[in-house]
Amino acid sequence: MPFSSVYPLLVQKAKCKGRSKEEVDTVICWLTGYDESGLQAQLEKQASHEAFYGEAPRINPCAGKITGVICGVRVEEIEDPLIQKIRWLDKLVDELAKGRPMEKILRK
Repeated sequence: MPFSSVYPLLVQKAKCKGRSKEEVDTVICWLTGYDESGLQAQLEKQASHEAFYGEAPRINPCAGKITGVICGVRVEEIEDPLIQKIRWLDKLVDELAKGRPMEKILRK
């Protein structure tokens, strides 16, 4: 499944709770190291999740601080690296949609 097919759902989830596409992009770029043009290029080429995360400039070193439950599974206990990255992003967008302040979402 291409990342570009999930991206609009992430944006929609945030927008229905009063957040913006730009905030979703900020979260994605924080996690993956893409800049705005790099993110858009990945979306345009319809990169798979594996390619999207595999070609990411750098996964944020603070991503390991993302904890909690998504889809009934603790994100910090996921063993598959790709699935963990996907769930990290899900968790960050969930926090965004729940109104958490951006400075808390972007762990330091």
